[in-house]
Amino acid sequence: MYKISAISYLNTAPFAYGLKHSSVNKKIKLLYDYPAECARKLLKNEADLSLLPVGALNDFDSYHIVSNFCIGSVGPVRSVTLISNNKLNDIRKIYLDYQSRTSVLLVKILCKRVWKISPEFVSLKPTDNYKSLEKNEAILLIGDRVFEAEKYYSNIIDLSEEWYNFYKLPFVFAVWVSKRKLSDEFIKELNNGLELGVNSIESAVDEFNQLVICRSEAIEYLKHNISYRLDEEKLKAIELFQELSNTIDL
Repeated sequence: MYKISAISYLNTAPFAYGLKHSSVNKKIKLLYDYPAECARKLLKNEADLSLLPVGALNDFDSYHIVSNFCIGSVGPVRSVTLISNNKLNDIRKIYLDYQSRTSVLLVKILCKRVWKISPEFVSLKPTDNYKSLEKNEAILLIGDRVFEAEKYYSNIIDLSEEWYNFYKLPFVFAVWVSKRKLSDEFIKELNNGLELGVNSIESAVDEFNQLVICRSEAIEYLKHNISYRLDEEKLKAIELFQELSNTIDL
């Protein structure tokens, strides 16, 4: 059995659906983790394959991208945001979501190269309340928690949209990666399952048991905010992001 670490957000629901409803299901154990944990498990050999955040790619001496599917976006993604009640230039402190290093790197790149601001960065803990911010503070939030948190704030900045507007490229949040070479037969079955899921978004939403927005809104999000095909433009975006990440201190 191949252990697969996959992200436990709505945007991964089509992948989970496809893997569970295709022949590859007999060969895998699907683990649901937040992005940073997907990276840790692959690095520590606790998973054979991971939906790996692109911010963790540089942690690996070698790796194999095994699929032409990814978690990406072309313009607004909605679920990776900087949230506050302040104008951007008034933000003095940013709390950083502990669940994703990729998004932390992205917001720091945008602060340095796009917005030209130098806020204080503070790591958010799981016990912190993201619904209460002081004046001149903002919070980086990712995933399904954004759908709830965005109700409480007046200024929602979509980080993928900001990246797209400045660099004229899509953004890629995660790709399917293994440390060792997997068999061609398994990779083919895996990709058949992923394709089934991407083509079955309505069914994937119906099966997703942690939905925090209405069904029609979830379908709209998956079809129009998430871009699942890993094409040449997205590969260029990954390369640029890795290059820029090397200039950022975590």
